[in-house]
Amino acid sequence: MTELAAKVGLSKTPVQARVKRLERDGFIRGYAAVIDRERMGEGHVAFVQVKLSDTRSAALDSFNRAVQSVTEIEQCHMIAASFDYLMKVRTTDIASYRRVLGERISALPHVAQTSTFVAMETVKDR
Repeated sequence: MTELAAKVGLSKTPVQARVKRLERDGFIRGYAAVIDRERMGEGHVAFVQVKLSDTRSAALDSFNRAVQSVTEIEQCHMIAASFDYLMKVRTTDIASYRRVLGERISALPHVAQTSTFVAMETVKDR
């Protein structure tokens, strides 16, 4: 906090008050530890395009709920493109990814097609 106060030209107390206000007003939603995924055994990253067989509201809601239960899916975004969702999936290796894809992702409601892109190197991750 002291380094931040010095950078913005304020003493510690006004900076703390501003941070508390940003937290209270919902601009700061939380704090997180930065985890070394390689050391945690989750170094394999794949991006998965998912096309659904049905994109009506009920189908989208069903898919969105089911995605929450797949722990390997780190991120899932609805996309305006020729496919419906883009996922970031973390696993230990390609074999475990193949199992997650075949047994969990492909079994999600209304999944018609998937395409996988394996990350070879992370250049920027913030």
